[in-house]
Amino acid sequence: MTATQANHKPSPEDHIEEMQADNDPRPLSQVFKDLSLSVTAPVSFTELEDAFTDRSFAALLTFFAILNLLPLPPGTGIVTGIPLVLVSVQMVMGRDSVWLPSFLRTKSISPERFRQVSDKIVPRLQWLERFIKPRNWPFGRKQGDRLLGAFTTILGMSVVLPMPLSNWLPALATAIIGIALCERDGRLLFAGLTIGVVSIAIVAGFAFVAASVITYAASFWPF
Repeated sequence: MTATQANHKPSPEDHIEEMQADNDPRPLSQVFKDLSLSVTAPVSFTELEDAFTDRSFAALLTFFAILNLLPLPPGTGIVTGIPLVLVSVQMVMGRDSVWLPSFLRTKSISPERFRQVSDKIVPRLQWLERFIKPRNWPFGRKQGDRLLGAFTTILGMSVVLPMPLSNWLPALATAIIGIALCERDGRLLFAGLTIGVVSIAIVAGFAFVAASVITYAASFWPF
């Protein structure tokens, strides 16, 4: 060991490089693109988890959130929102890997449908990835996942709620938080948390108004 090496002290940049070395070096958009180009059979959630390697929590959080941003039939949020809650709860529990129940692990997306989803996701991710990078991350290695998981659990439950227009904004916030977690971008995380707080307030407002209307209507219902 040289004197220079002996006197070298780890810098924040070294820490960032170490985090990136532990992860798949490809940006998330490239992971989706590579998978869509190589897929020839239905893609299961298990295969998606494997493709995301050790970024599975953040990447799956992003994937399931983006699914809720796509134009889907009414009521689909109840189904697509459940994985968001499951992944988030396991972040709170501090699990090292994602566990999905068998009925979800065996669910698959046809190659054509997966390419359609990727064609919509990839350009938006590529645009966003031009502005994001590891910076201002407020947590240490593996820290903060429980706190963020608790927050995205609330957002996931908001997505599941069968209320008109209640799932889009929480899903957007969750997707942004997932991408920020993938890239350790503190500024993007702040944006996601801000949108998340606003979305929770809106959903709570809708729920309060709905409960008030139901209570008022029930007061006129003869029992």
